[in-house]
Amino acid sequence: MVVNGAGQALIRGLNIDRASKDMFEEALIFKKELKGESTGSRQIRWYQKTSGYLTATAPAKISNIAYGARPFVLKRTWTRNTSYTKKYLLDSELIDMEDETDSDVQVFMNTAEDLVDAVANDLDGDIWDVVSENQSASNINGVTSTAAWDAASGQNPYADVTEAEELIRKNTKRNPVLKIYLNAHDHKSLKDWLVTVKGSSIPGFSSQLIDNRPLLTFDTKQVIVSENVTVDFAMVANLERGAIYKEFMELRTWIITEEGIGRKIRIGTNGIALLVRPKYITLISNTQTA
Repeated sequence: MVVNGAGQALIRGLNIDRASKDMFEEALIFKKELKGESTGSRQIRWYQKTSGYLTATAPAKISNIAYGARPFVLKRTWTRNTSYTKKYLLDSELIDMEDETDSDVQVFMNTAEDLVDAVANDLDGDIWDVVSENQSASNINGVTSTAAWDAASGQNPYADVTEAEELIRKNTKRNPVLKIYLNAHDHKSLKDWLVTVKGSSIPGFSSQLIDNRPLLTFDTKQVIVSENVTVDFAMVANLERGAIYKEFMELRTWIITEEGIGRKIRIGTNGIALLVRPKYITLISNTQTA
């Protein structure tokens, strides 16, 4: 068996490696939202900031130091952790010699795309679980919706989003640019609420949605839709500040050759998401009735 290097991953003149990297970047959603850093080690020691500013214990006050006195000593609020990167690796089914000879190049493109989509989906799902703390807010902020966004009545996504934003600003002492992360069902519910419940209040905006214009922003926040957002949850966050993706190995492809039989496409990457500033994230629960 011969394994061609990533830079020579060619089938019928198609550069599988370059095409796969382009498709991978297109398929990813959450990884692109995080700050990215490379790492030379699979074992990573990192620090999580679990609270806001350092403050002196009353009645001490940082600005109330007597002349000639020693400064107050404040303990840092970072928690040290150790994590290991995750390896993602997939093979295509065997492409036999005869198929490789007479199949259209698009067949190989589709094969590579299927592998890329599978890896990207799995990786993005892992990132979502990290930033949402497996859908159980502990260090991140948590909000329970006023009512499920697809309920017959009583729902108020605007109040839920603004409460999520309030928690982030209170706990970070910052005014970060925030985005809203939804799955397709909650995206639909949000549009339905804007048109059917609040349509009379904002007729111009409702008319735009009815004209098949996509809902790209809500309350000045960009809306990101991903099916990796777990059912019954949504998120308001600045993920670039809240988390980091440490990449041990970027996406690579290999062609596995079995002489006289055929070849396979192999795709892999290695890395992990780390929740470093959880207070930049708010998880909204109870967004769906079923």
